[in-house]
Amino acid sequence: MKFWKYHGIGNDFILLDGSSGGVSVDADLCRRLCDRHYGIGADGVLYVLPGEGADVSMRIINADGSEAEMCGNGIRCVAKHVFDNGIVKKQKFKIRTQAGDLGAGVRLKDGKVQSVEVNMGAPVLDGRKVPIDHDGKFVDSDLEVGGRVIRGSAVSMGNPHFVTFSEIDEEDVRRLGPIIESHPFFPRRTNVEFCRVEGGSIFIKVYERGADWTLACGTGACASTVAAAVNGLVPFGEAVDVRLPGGWIRITVDKDLKRVLMEGPAELVFEGNIDTSSLEGS
Repeated sequence: MKFWKYHGIGNDFILLDGSSGGVSVDADLCRRLCDRHYGIGADGVLYVLPGEGADVSMRIINADGSEAEMCGNGIRCVAKHVFDNGIVKKQKFKIRTQAGDLGAGVRLKDGKVQSVEVNMGAPVLDGRKVPIDHDGKFVDSDLEVGGRVIRGSAVSMGNPHFVTFSEIDEEDVRRLGPIIESHPFFPRRTNVEFCRVEGGSIFIKVYERGADWTLACGTGACASTVAAAVNGLVPFGEAVDVRLPGGWIRITVDKDLKRVLMEGPAELVFEGNIDTSSLEGS
C-alpha cells in the first residue's frame, strides 16, 4: 500500500491518497499503521478522497482509531499534498471536512508548498454545540476535575476544545490532561489546551483527543487564540504567534467571530509502500 508521511510542526500523519477513488476508510488499519513500534507511526491517518462538491475531501482517523471532525495541522498537509502532486492546480481551493468546506491557500517556494493559510470558519461557543454539558457559553468558568477547580473556556473549531490559562504546575498538567479529555462534562470527549500568554504570544501544551500528548494541534491553536481574544488576553483582528512544542503558527481571530485564519507550514517527511499483512494484529 502506497503512503506518504507528513507533519505540521511535529504533529505527524500517514496520508493515504484516494483522490481518484478506490480507497476506503478503515479505523482498525489506521490504529495499526499509527503504532510507533509495529507500524509506520503517527498521530493519525489522513485520507484524501474525492471532493464531493469541493476540490478534494479529507477525513482524519486518530491513532486510537477514533475519527476527528477536523484537524488543523492535517488539513495543511492535505493542501500541500494535493497541490504538490497536481491533484489541485490552483493556489486557492476548497477542502471538504467533517466540519464543513474550508478554504485553503498555498504559498510556494521553488514551485512547492511551503506554508498554507486556512480559513477555519467561525468558532462555536454555544455549549450544547461544542458540545459540553452546559447551556450557553462556557467562558472563563470553573470546571471541577481531578480534585481541583480549573478556570477555562469551551470552544469548538469543528471539534471540541477546553482551553485554560490557569497557572498549573507541570506535574498537574500531565495528570489532568487525560482526565479532562474524558470528563463527563464533554459528551464526545475533548482536546485540552494548557496555555499562557507572554509578550503577546500564546504558548500551549496540548493533550489531543484520541492521540495523547502531541507536539502540535492546529485547531487547538485556533481555539486557544479565540479563548484568549474573548478573555481580553490578545487582540482581535491581528495575527497572533502561537507556540506549540513542535513550532510556531499564526492565528487571526475576526472581532465578529465569523472567521479564524490559521497560517503555518506543512512538510513531507518521506513516502513509501507497506505490506499491511505484516502489521501487528493483521
